[in-house]
Amino acid sequence: MIVFTWLSGLLRRRRGRLVASTIGVAIAVGLLATIGAFLSASKSTMTERASKSVSTDWQVEVKPGGDASVAAAVADTVKEFPGLGRVTKVTFGQTTGFELTKDGSTQTTGPGVVVGLPDSYNSSFPDTFRTLSGADTGVRLAQQTAANLHASPGDMIKIGRNGEPPIEVQVDGIVDLPGADSFFQKVGTTAQATAPPDNVLIVAPTLWMTLYGPIATTRPDLVTTQFHADFTQHLPADPSAAYGKVIGEAHNLELKLAGTGLVADNLGAELAKARSDALYAQVLFLFLGVPGTILAGLLTATVSASGADRRRRDQALLRTRGATTRQLVEVGLGETAFVTVVGAAAGLLVAFAIGAISFGSATFGASAISLGLWSIGAIAAGAIISGLSIAWPAYRDARQLTVAAARRSVGRAQNPRWLRWRLDFITLALAAAVYWATSRNGFRLVLAVEGIPQISVNYWAFAAPALAWIGGALMLWRIANTVLARGQGVVKAFIRPLSGGLSGTVAASMRRQRRLLARGLTLVALTTAFAASTSVFNSTYKHQAEVDAVLSNGAMVSVVESPGIVVDPSKAAEFRTIAGVRSVTSLQHRFAYVGADLQDLYGVDAKTIVKSTKLQDAYFQGGTAKQLMAKLAARPDAVLVSSETVKDFQLSPGDLIKLRLQDGRTKQYEPVAFTYVGVALEFPSAPRDSFLVANAKYVARMTRSNAIARFLIDTAPGDSASVAARVQTLVGTDALVSDIALTRQKIGTDLTAVELKGLTKVELGFALLLAAAASGLVLWLGLSERRRTFAIASALGAKPRQLGGFVWSEAAFVTVGGALLGALGGWILTAMLVKILTGVFDPAPSSLTVPWGYLSLVLAIALASVVIAASTAVRATRRPTIDMLRDL
Repeated sequence: MIVFTWLSGLLRRRRGRLVASTIGVAIAVGLLATIGAFLSASKSTMTERASKSVSTDWQVEVKPGGDASVAAAVADTVKEFPGLGRVTKVTFGQTTGFELTKDGSTQTTGPGVVVGLPDSYNSSFPDTFRTLSGADTGVRLAQQTAANLHASPGDMIKIGRNGEPPIEVQVDGIVDLPGADSFFQKVGTTAQATAPPDNVLIVAPTLWMTLYGPIATTRPDLVTTQFHADFTQHLPADPSAAYGKVIGEAHNLELKLAGTGLVADNLGAELAKARSDALYAQVLFLFLGVPGTILAGLLTATVSASGADRRRRDQALLRTRGATTRQLVEVGLGETAFVTVVGAAAGLLVAFAIGAISFGSATFGASAISLGLWSIGAIAAGAIISGLSIAWPAYRDARQLTVAAARRSVGRAQNPRWLRWRLDFITLALAAAVYWATSRNGFRLVLAVEGIPQISVNYWAFAAPALAWIGGALMLWRIANTVLARGQGVVKAFIRPLSGGLSGTVAASMRRQRRLLARGLTLVALTTAFAASTSVFNSTYKHQAEVDAVLSNGAMVSVVESPGIVVDPSKAAEFRTIAGVRSVTSLQHRFAYVGADLQDLYGVDAKTIVKSTKLQDAYFQGGTAKQLMAKLAARPDAVLVSSETVKDFQLSPGDLIKLRLQDGRTKQYEPVAFTYVGVALEFPSAPRDSFLVANAKYVARMTRSNAIARFLIDTAPGDSASVAARVQTLVGTDALVSDIALTRQKIGTDLTAVELKGLTKVELGFALLLAAAASGLVLWLGLSERRRTFAIASALGAKPRQLGGFVWSEAAFVTVGGALLGALGGWILTAMLVKILTGVFDPAPSSLTVPWGYLSLVLAIALASVVIAASTAVRATRRPTIDMLRDL
């Protein structure tokens, strides 16, 4: 009965404290449920998208040299294997080359591959081929081969065959091969990745048998038979579990094949990438979601602590009226249960509303089981928060305090033990030590042990930011407490514009209330740091995703010329006339021998490439992009070398190095002298390991060829697709055109694909809510709990304006101090976060991207909350003194 009486009294007379505690629990439950459900849905989406991104799930290759009976046995085994859907036979035959005589000119190509597959293949395994011109069935030439031969639909070409006379066929269509890397891969567990063939012809199975039937008997090493299969078994939602299932089934099929065939598990390869991204999503949840939940718990604890003195006096009053210790504990538990139930219900409703608004589904796309488990976990977290904030202090006071001690309102506050033990200094020192130790392995958060299919997260790396959060919070409390206790001169100077001649009295009052004000300032600083670190990290990630897309594509639009066509730099002028094109840069691509190592060499115009390709400083070592390009332009024979090459060949700046480049006329590799001037870590369209960057004019002069391999076109951010379409119309089938929008889809990790933007909105929304609650709500409660002090001061003759000086001074100290210290802490935490999560970024950022608009919004909302809270408190001091004393 006493519990209901207590709760009804709180609802009538202490609504503010009860509502504030409920809001704190609701924020914690809502944030945890939202991000948890998002994480579960994200993993499921990662698995689904990885599955859809694979055109051919499995490629089962008959062992080399196997005859028709072996191929038939492999076909039967594959078709009978459970969980496989469509199974299609694909055959490959080696050709000595293709030849086309047209308009009195004969064009030939080097060796290539003739593929035999049914016309229905692309409907069974979509996105493997894309028709550019002509028919999408029959005899089809790959785009690069058509460019080498200057062929078009209707032309007759000859197919060279080893030991057999050539056969002439008519071309029906020209196709692009977006999936060539996997389609032509070398199947085998120990096989090395190989580049797809330059020259490809696709024919029907019957024609292929006419071409290669005799050769299959005499030279079986020149033909290959594969069976392409679609994996239809149900996959677990988690990418790691799905990967384990798929790779296990692939091994099971190889066991049944008994050495007659090998499986190229394309689906497993994609799931292997997705499982790593899933762990990074989990890492982001821990780094960005858990701190918000803890802050919500601290908010609830601070709200509860702000009314601790009043609660003790109320308990003392209940004791004088006969309440037992058990009844006092029951009162605390009842208040805890009320806050937990109402706060959890509100938090879950907010979470479901966020899911429906931001993600189009109240469940975020997660399964009912996952959503239920995360909801239960969020409710449990809310119960723990309210229990530690309300029930435990009530139990402790009921067991330890006497009636006299509970009613005592004057006394010297003792510093907490952790302050005397300097726990903040110790924790921060440990954070720095762990951060240093973790940095020695390159911040490898996701670990993949060779030979073990499972991967794991190095949770040891979490110790540094976790200790930094704890140590930083304690240090903020120490700073605020020390300033109020020993910096009275500084405090008086700070609050004099608000309190006037009463600055000394107000400063003394603030010194008296320093523990409460220190808690408020610390909470404001922590929420500011959380909002700053979350927003800056997300903005930096978004910026680096765009940088990665530009790096991979080369520019907003990239035109890759076919190897068989010689294009000079003057073609750039044609592209400049296209509507929407802002600038065009040509890029040479050669192969150069560095000793015995064959590497890619790129010839550039060092004066224009920085602007056209948006080169980043992070691409280079030892200087900015402009500085390194200036060094390159200063010497005609200058060359930038990858860091791996510098290490392998022990190079020093200024060294003369001789590279062997192919002469454009003799086709022989000749030595060319270069001067090493700097290091390039990354470069647009270049491979990630070893490459070289030199001046295009020098390369053209020394190789007697100015052939351009790629044109990099800069456009306005939203015009890349339309410009790419216009460029494709101009070049036809002679070149491959790609725009950055398509590249984003191809190179974007699953982490990006699963709506990181939506997660960002959730995190930033809760950060705003925490900032408003920490700055306004806590301050208002602290001031309202001191109505007794204001009433006594008013009774002694204090004017409303003078009482307002107390209120505004405390509000300014908590808000300004918290914002400044929080901004500093947020910057430190973000720098640490970005450094530890280096694996999420590709390439790593050279600087942080600050979302000034969002941070300004956080500051504006926090200031508005403070103004509202302080104004409400000031209005309360203007009530008649007798009314205020009657309420108390």
